[in-house]
Amino acid sequence: MSGGMAELRDSGIMIQLAHHAMLKMGINADDVWQRLGVTPEVLQDRNLRTPHDAQIIFWSVMEDVSGDPDIGIHLGENMPVYKGQVLQYLFLSSPTFGEGLKRALSYQRLLSDASQASIEIDSHQASVKVESASDKVTGLRHLNECMVLGLVRFFEYVTDEQFRPAAIEFTHPAPENCAEHHRIFDCDVRFGCSENRIRFDDSLLDLPSLHAEPELLQLHEKLASEHVAKLERQDVVSRVYKVFGEVLETGRVNLDDVAGRLDMKPRTLRTRLTEAGTNFNQLLADYRCNLAKRLLSGTDESIDEIVYLTGFSEPSTFYRAFKRWTNQTPVEYRNIRRS
Repeated sequence: MSGGMAELRDSGIMIQLAHHAMLKMGINADDVWQRLGVTPEVLQDRNLRTPHDAQIIFWSVMEDVSGDPDIGIHLGENMPVYKGQVLQYLFLSSPTFGEGLKRALSYQRLLSDASQASIEIDSHQASVKVESASDKVTGLRHLNECMVLGLVRFFEYVTDEQFRPAAIEFTHPAPENCAEHHRIFDCDVRFGCSENRIRFDDSLLDLPSLHAEPELLQLHEKLASEHVAKLERQDVVSRVYKVFGEVLETGRVNLDDVAGRLDMKPRTLRTRLTEAGTNFNQLLADYRCNLAKRLLSGTDESIDEIVYLTGFSEPSTFYRAFKRWTNQTPVEYRNIRRS
């Protein structure tokens, strides 16, 4: 069935941390975000989820703007430590580092839908294996180096600097010069490995947390579960939008047909959208409005073609809807955006 899978997304906190690092490094952040189409409003959105595949474009732009062949580890080095989020609270309120790690991995979706981190123990050495569910992004050097360094620094923070990696392993080939990797990670760094891993002494798993609090732990687990449930409710919205993109031009856009393409009963889809705080007609209007705006401001498509692309049967119906959405006619909107 079309539209059956939700798009893999990352928490917006990632680009917000990257923004702070760019400013600290003297990188022209405005240039980066402009080239990526990211607005200041987006950077301030605490509920933002960004497409995981956009990581490919992000790191290409970052390397181009910075001129730094090691931009991944340098950005990670200058990012603020991940704080003030429910995953941090799970770590701190758990009795040991190992218990906090297990709990956090259960809720890793809060950071990324594509993250597939797991813990393994072998011969007195533990390791956190970090993978991506996206074949397009797997092996992306700068992302892997930045992500692994971010995890190491976070582990150091929640253990009051007692965490120390024994070795770091990356799947991508070694760069021409590995000096920065050894300086920053301060341990054995290996390349061309079968998986991305952070290896450390398994005794660290028993390291007690100075902030352990059973009652707070229950509260934080409940909060994490609620956040994951919210993301699951939002998944259905992403899936509906995906179907809109596939069928809008046909003009046959109704709840029954969309539910069928999602392999759902119409009543189930209606309920899921209500749980997500919206409804089918509102989603369709929002999608058409945003698509019309993009086509009017960013292309030279004729109004008649835009009427067709947004799924309206008559220009007059499109004009009335657009006027209701924006208090402007399509022509007025296009002229203002291009003036």
